[in-house]
Amino acid sequence: MTSLSDIVDLSAPSLAVSAATIAFNPIFWNIIARAEYNSHILTRIFGGPYRGCYFLAFTIFTLGIFRDHVYQLALADQPFYAPVHQPIIGGILFASGSVLVLSSMWALGVTGTYLGDYFGILMDAPVTGFPFNVTGSPMYWGSTLNFLGVALYHGKVAGILLTAFVFVLYWFALKWEDPFTAEIYAKRERERAKKQGGKKL
Repeated sequence: MTSLSDIVDLSAPSLAVSAATIAFNPIFWNIIARAEYNSHILTRIFGGPYRGCYFLAFTIFTLGIFRDHVYQLALADQPFYAPVHQPIIGGILFASGSVLVLSSMWALGVTGTYLGDYFGILMDAPVTGFPFNVTGSPMYWGSTLNFLGVALYHGKVAGILLTAFVFVLYWFALKWEDPFTAEIYAKRERERAKKQGGKKL
């Protein structure tokens, strides 16, 4: 009978490091974004909201590459488990996730993708076309599919566990981010309505 220790090496340091990098990224960008919104720290440091947002975008993108690299290293240290070795399904999931992520970035642009709202760089209207007509958070769920696809491609149960961790973290991140972002845009609409009301008077 197969035990958990046969298919997941919980003692491998790389597994804990991978989990830490997965957790760090959304926590980091939410803390920095809130600090920017409340005190304009990056705007002041870099001399403007666009420069600050581009710096944050570069930082988040770089951290994402590092996180993915650490994930690959962690999987390499884990036992292979034939029943979850599904390279075709894994490839399909990874391709689907990549389409969601890349098309989302294309639709939103750099500032829309990387928290420009917190810098006061707001979009004129919500994006409703693909991939946002598939899911409201294509970046997050596309990234989750990528993690799962890689795990199945390599036949690593540890990768499935880390994917579940990604899913939970992103779910909490959305619960934290979505209401705040909605309020940013609602505040803009209230200010617009107030100005229009003043002009009518």
